Amino acid sequence: MIRPCSAADLPQMFAIINDAAQAYRGVIPADRWHEPYMPLAELKGQIADGIAFSGCESAGRLVGVMGIQDKGEVTLIRHAYVRTSERRKGIGETLLKHLEATTTKPILIGTWSDAAWAIRFYEKNGYRALPRSETARLLRKYWSISERQIETSVVLAK
Repeated sequence: MIRPCSAADLPQMFAIINDAAQAYRGVIPADRWHEPYMPLAELKGQIADGIAFSGCESAGRLVGVMGIQDKGEVTLIRHAYVRTSERRKGIGETLLKHLEATTTKPILIGTWSDAAWAIRFYEKNGYRALPRSETARLLRKYWSISERQIETSVVLAK
């Protein structure tokens, strides 16, 4: 079941994000990794900044989360995470399709350049990595991230 996440879901969202983000350890640049990957204060800040999370619930607990953020002329898919124990069950794809159906605007997705599995997931779902020059421009325009993260990220679009 896909449903909107609420403040009551914050502990589970925090756990899912930081469990799933372990896949980035040793993959993304070491200077971008920290523990926890997304502190609770940052998660709350992302929500306050307009990211609306949806969650996939199974047997009464969240097993995956994904956010969507309206940025005017485009929509961003943000923070897509599935519990490590629940991967490869279609949860990410179900969440992505659900969020895609909520907007008619072009969708942009940013992820780490070295997260090959994430890029393959989005490509399997019809997205393509944009050229480097376009990636940097879009990341600066629509995301609030450091220059270092811009250097090490990719943007995908349909």
